[in-house]
Amino acid sequence: MEPSGEPRERSWLGELYRRAKGLELLHRAMGFATLALVTLAPLLIVVAAADPLRHEGFALWLVDGMGLSGRSAEAVDRVFSPPSRVVGTTSLWGGVLLAVFGLSFAASVQNGYERIWGLSSGPWHRVWRQLVWLVALMAYLYLQVQSRTVLDGSYRIALSAGTGLLFFWWGPRFLLGHQVRWRELLPGALVTVACLAGLRVFSFLVFTPLVVTNALSYGAVGTVLVVESWFAGVGFVVYGGALFGRMVWEGPASWRTRGTP
Repeated sequence: MEPSGEPRERSWLGELYRRAKGLELLHRAMGFATLALVTLAPLLIVVAAADPLRHEGFALWLVDGMGLSGRSAEAVDRVFSPPSRVVGTTSLWGGVLLAVFGLSFAASVQNGYERIWGLSSGPWHRVWRQLVWLVALMAYLYLQVQSRTVLDGSYRIALSAGTGLLFFWWGPRFLLGHQVRWRELLPGALVTVACLAGLRVFSFLVFTPLVVTNALSYGAVGTVLVVESWFAGVGFVVYGGALFGRMVWEGPASWRTRGTP
């Protein structure tokens, strides 16, 4: 029988499960999906509609991110308003409200990173960090979509991987107020980008036919449900990648103490 005072080493899988359970990873991923759909998506629709170069709308961002094509891409495109109608019906006050709602999404991501790294919530005046991060997120998504018009094949993959690594490396550092060092955040950024690539492949294989099937069976609601599921997958990757990255940085030595938070 093991003495009660002796530390017991956990397997990395057991430790990962324990930390994910403590973070409530699944619930956070679902919250990420809900906020992305009801607060971030409307803001991105307006931003995409105001694009002076191309007016293909928010649907193109989803189609590209999910790796959709053909009938599945058309189904997603039909759900969202045409850009010209969005611009024409959005007032200045409505745009401000959309930006405020978008900040709630940024605040949720910031809180997730704080929980992962065991940090206390920052003061209210750090909301400017959420705003800057939100603008950077929109710029990152915009670059990802626009790159498809000028690059293809390995060049676009390299650009997407590079910009993704920079964003998911810089993002936690910035939202956490530089309380976590760059080298500690690098493993999480690498894991996040790799898992997002895997999610895109999964989406192409699973969600592409599912969008068509749900659109035929349930109409627009069915398409929204698939998109919501994809957002949940993105949330799982964003938080799970950061969590796993912290474990990689700390190494097995940090898992040995029983009952550590």
